[in-house]
Amino acid sequence: MSQNTITHLIHDRNARGHAQTGWLDSYHTFSFGSFYDPNRMGFRSLRVINDDRIAPGAGFPTHSHRDMEILTYVLEGAVEHKDSLGTGSVIRPGDAQIMSAGTGISHSEFNPSPTEPLHLLQIWILPDREGITPRYEQKAFPLEEKRGKLRLIASKDGRDGAVTIHQDVELYTSVLESGDVVNYQVKSDRYAWLQVAQGIVNLNGEELRAGDGVQINGEEQLEISTNIGGEILLFDLG
Repeated sequence: MSQNTITHLIHDRNARGHAQTGWLDSYHTFSFGSFYDPNRMGFRSLRVINDDRIAPGAGFPTHSHRDMEILTYVLEGAVEHKDSLGTGSVIRPGDAQIMSAGTGISHSEFNPSPTEPLHLLQIWILPDREGITPRYEQKAFPLEEKRGKLRLIASKDGRDGAVTIHQDVELYTSVLESGDVVNYQVKSDRYAWLQVAQGIVNLNGEELRAGDGVQINGEEQLEISTNIGGEILLFDLG
């Protein structure tokens, strides 16, 4: 189910694709794998938002990508990343990580904990050009920088300590506690996507829950608040 308002469209969490194996429980905001919806092929350069829960000690074995900007946003637990560039890292909540697949890269992602589950968002963004030299970048952002305010964690110009993304996208995150309110103005020549990662928030008075996404089609003043707490990702898109 999708709900229209003047300038935005709510993509209901219950209309997402769903795939489950023994170790992976995954919800797909956009068409992915065996889930196909012609109305959910992505939005602007945003192509994939997968909400993945990975069992202890399990994960994705080595596989390859090309010509895609891939971000991993960890909500709970940690993910161990290894790639063909020689990168070996652990990504934890609060980290911003991006891998530019470009001309081709192979990587694996595992939950290194023998006991703790892993919850993350896998985000794919189409690059502004093909054939980029593959690269990896990761930075940590303290909770204090995101609590009750929007923190830029990825952008084309890498300003304010953000990781660099090869596309006209600005990605903000915020961790909201009861009573917090953040505001954002989407400009008339821009678009936006709001993803509720955890909890319950209100967008201009409309209640949204974890897994909901909002497609914002043009100029709009956003007021995001919560009564119980939540975590959001806000993509400002060219």
